[in-house]
Amino acid sequence: MMAPPPGTGARPGPGPGPGRGPDADRGPAPPPNLTAIVLAGGRSARFGSNKLRAELGGRAILHLAIEAVAEVADSIVVVAPPGATLILPDLPRRRDGRIRVVHDPEPFGGPLVGLEAALAALAATPSGDAIVVGGDMPRLVPAVLRRLVATLRERQAGAAVLEVPDRVQPLPAALAVAPALEAARMLLARDRRSLRDLLGAVETVTVPASEWLVLDPAAASVVDIDRPEDLERMRAAELRRPDGTHEPHPRSPGVA
Repeated sequence: MMAPPPGTGARPGPGPGPGRGPDADRGPAPPPNLTAIVLAGGRSARFGSNKLRAELGGRAILHLAIEAVAEVADSIVVVAPPGATLILPDLPRRRDGRIRVVHDPEPFGGPLVGLEAALAALAATPSGDAIVVGGDMPRLVPAVLRRLVATLRERQAGAAVLEVPDRVQPLPAALAVAPALEAARMLLARDRRSLRDLLGAVETVTVPASEWLVLDPAAASVVDIDRPEDLERMRAAELRRPDGTHEPHPRSPGVA
């Protein structure tokens, strides 16, 4: 097993255990009372244009992220820049009305500012947990997101992240809304604005790589798009093999 990411204070979670059934590769059943938060308030400075509108496989990157979390969550909050109007995807009818937009309280204040705004919007709702992803993560695997939430709840932790060697991987993450909101407000009062700071401020557990990579062998769930070359590499990596699978994505754990 690979070592947990340094600096989170995380401890490894339990393995998948014996008796894997025919549907084990799909991960746990969809968690009830779960909200997804999609962070889409960045400036795309390194991309050179609005990367969330760039397309992969004929679909906007942001839409791909939203569609992935829609497979898992009851409702979705998308965090947008102040005053921005987002073009949101059409979801299947059973998911109509599940997306709402929350605007960053300050322009490009950092991911924790946008996350705090989303968590504050959830504070009065029945949902006690959230799955948080980047709007620039187009190949999230829903089974991996379900596994994150299951680990969060089984361990009764404040946050759950994926084990990745040699780095702290802040997204995707599952969060308990109340402790995460309290920690986010405390950190922002000290002008600490990173998601890694948040993971260090709550009890954070990890889903072992040996567990989640079974659900996502290409490790696509931890790949985001920062630069145009990232998108081009992802397009190249998705050339299908004869068996219909995809090449592992660049910058993924275990991939040279």
